[in-house]
Amino acid sequence: MPIVVRIDVELARRKMSVGEFAERIGLTPANVAVLKNGRAKAVRFSTLEAMCRVLDCQPGDLLEWVDDEEAGAGAVRPAAVGHPDG
Repeated sequence: MPIVVRIDVELARRKMSVGEFAERIGLTPANVAVLKNGRAKAVRFSTLEAMCRVLDCQPGDLLEWVDDEEAGAGAVRPAAVGHPDG
């Protein structure tokens, strides 16, 4: 059950840089990149809340579950999404 991270889509819609986003949610740009690229293992609710507050969106706008069968061979298939320091 892959989780696809859509942070980059929401940042592009708002024309917000990773650096600005990182500063506003209290993470380093490197840690935002870990989240954005789906390499993190978990996400803290406090981090998810901060991301939703800054982007004025819902958690489902940032994270999407994709069925393994629908994901296809070339799809991005991160194991989990999360907060890099927790």
